Amino acid sequence: MPNELTLLISLVASFGLMLVFFRLFGQKGLFCWIPICTILANVEVNALISAFGMEQTLGNTLFASSFLATDILSERYGKKAADKAVFTGVLTSVVFILFSLLWQFYIPSENDVALGEIKTLFASTPRILLASLCAYAISELFDVWLYHALWDFTAKKSGSRDKFLWVRNNGSTLVSQFVNIVAFNFGAFFGVYELKTLFSITGACYVIYIFTSLLDTPFMYLAKRLAPEDLAKK
Repeated sequence: MPNELTLLISLVASFGLMLVFFRLFGQKGLFCWIPICTILANVEVNALISAFGMEQTLGNTLFASSFLATDILSERYGKKAADKAVFTGVLTSVVFILFSLLWQFYIPSENDVALGEIKTLFASTPRILLASLCAYAISELFDVWLYHALWDFTAKKSGSRDKFLWVRNNGSTLVSQFVNIVAFNFGAFFGVYELKTLFSITGACYVIYIFTSLLDTPFMYLAKRLAPEDLAKK
């Protein structure tokens, strides 16, 4: 299966499954989905692939659904709930960093067939996850702030808080994703890849983020239709 098709399937699956969590469990479902994305994305980001004529790290689609989840939380439950979800993701990363460090100190038995590969895979994880932690915290909190700033701006101009959902959704995500990818790639891979490669990876990842940010718009509108009848606070 070509990488391009696999990425598209991953994108649709991540957005779709997030909506399933939301429809079934409401706010709690999104609070569960964000830690799942955080762990899986930080495992995937160790891999470098070529797709759409560009080199890129994996994890893009999962991080995209995490940004969508905080936008839905902002839209339906308010800024306080979205900020709380971001801190949940940050704490998840901290826990994962701790255990990935501990894995490096285990001594395998003679019959072990997995620990060596696990150590190799996650040898660079602490640096990657620390970079991801900082980039995630900064960009997600900025995303939540910008979402509500755009919401207030469009509400003031239009006289309605229901209009221009696509503006606050896409505007906040496109800017915060740029902050995220620059902070993460240079924090995680500076000195690992040549600068030319690093700029190429960063540009490629942001191009992917542009498409994922725009493609999440139908899922954002669908989330409003599928929203469970629970305590919503804007």
